[in-house]
Formats: sequence, structure tokens, C-alpha cells
Amino acid sequence: MLRLDEFLTVREAAEYLGVSANTIRNWGREAKIPEHRHPINSYRLYKLKDLERILRDLQVPVNQTRKSPKLK
Repeated sequence: MLRLDEFLTVREAAEYLGVSANTIRNWGREAKIPEHRHPINSYRLYKLKDLERILRDLQVPVNQTRKSPKLK
């Protein structure tokens, strides 16, 4: 059984991440963010933990995520 208090709607997810609702929908369609559906009305839902992970990933500086080539 889904605990709906662990999920956000499209609008709530967009506000949480600071992007538009259409961006959230596109990311879901492109499987960049996992989408879930409400069991009664089939609205899109997003797990808060997934959104927190995205925010953490965005806060890591680029130079820490990629290894730079060694110069000789």
C-alpha cells in the first residue's frame, strides 16, 4: 500500500526543485526521475526521497563528479 504522504504532486515537485511543472513532466517521460501514479486518479506522483537525491546531485561541484585528465 502506498503511503501518499511520502509523495509530491507535479506542482509540489516543481516548487521543491525550483523548475517548472512541464520540466518535471518531461523528466518523468524521459525516465530521468521515477514517476508513480496515484492509485485512484492516476495523477503523477514523485517520491520525496528521489527529489532529495536530485538536489544532492545538483549541489556537488562539477569538478568532484568528473575526473580530469592528467596533464603531462
